[in-house]
Amino acid sequence: MQNAKDTFYIALRNRLASTNPARVMTLRSVTRPGIFVEEAEAAVAQQPLDIFILRWTEMKADTQLPSVLTQMTCEILYATAGTQNNAGLDRGRALEEMDYEVMQMIYPYCTRKMNYAVTPAASMETLVFWTEAVFGPVTTLRDRLSRIATVNVFAFQEQGEA
Repeated sequence: MQNAKDTFYIALRNRLASTNPARVMTLRSVTRPGIFVEEAEAAVAQQPLDIFILRWTEMKADTQLPSVLTQMTCEILYATAGTQNNAGLDRGRALEEMDYEVMQMIYPYCTRKMNYAVTPAASMETLVFWTEAVFGPVTTLRDRLSRIATVNVFAFQEQGEA
């Protein structure tokens, strides 16, 4: 499952970098594309603005197939308060831009599964594939607009994977 999670994250990270190279974040003194996996980072008191957070929430396994097929639910959380230049009055447009970036990041809906625990990363035998995003309602909290897009991610368990 970890290989599938890592592969999904790296695919979205690379696609975001090409879709909007300006959407970056600095974390531990490193500037990188503005997306991270919640379970792999230190806890924060408040969700950061203008980046994407991947949260893994559910897992199911179909053991009736020749290879185990896992289905994991990934929530993509994001929030914005607009830009300072526009006093936040463009927060709706900023959220719409992030909605578009989510659609761009998840298409196409598959990629080759990779093992990122080795250097260099090794290609595996199967694909990781996922559904279209289901966009939740906009949530307003003071000056912030936020949304959660949900994607179901599927991967076959390969020989030797834990």
